[in-house]
Amino acid sequence: MKQILSGFNLASAFAFITLVVGCAHTQQTESLLSAAGFRIVIATTPKQQQHLKTLRPYKVMRVQRNGKTHYVYADPAHNLIYVGGLFQYDQYRDLRLAKNMAAEDLQDARLNAEDEAGWEAWGPFY
Repeated sequence: MKQILSGFNLASAFAFITLVVGCAHTQQTESLLSAAGFRIVIATTPKQQQHLKTLRPYKVMRVQRNGKTHYVYADPAHNLIYVGGLFQYDQYRDLRLAKNMAAEDLQDARLNAEDEAGWEAWGPFY
């Protein structure tokens, strides 16, 4: 019985961590979309709310509407979508790339600081 409970606790902890990480990723994406100039459109009518349920959640999608290309990100938990054009989508991609590069630079700096002590044993390479 104890093993079943500990297995359940482990599964619960894993589910909780997955939820927290997923929420953080969603918040970062939504912050980047807002910073890029995407408009927030709240589903206020029953027809909009029903359509929102059919959209792929938490993914940027390209949509053709009235002969124009739009980029849409559905957030069903908050009953809204983010909408932008090509310019806003390009801004979003640039911001996302810059954020990822900044995170990689920080990671590289940490690794370099950790490795520096070990390289002293080699003396100068030149």
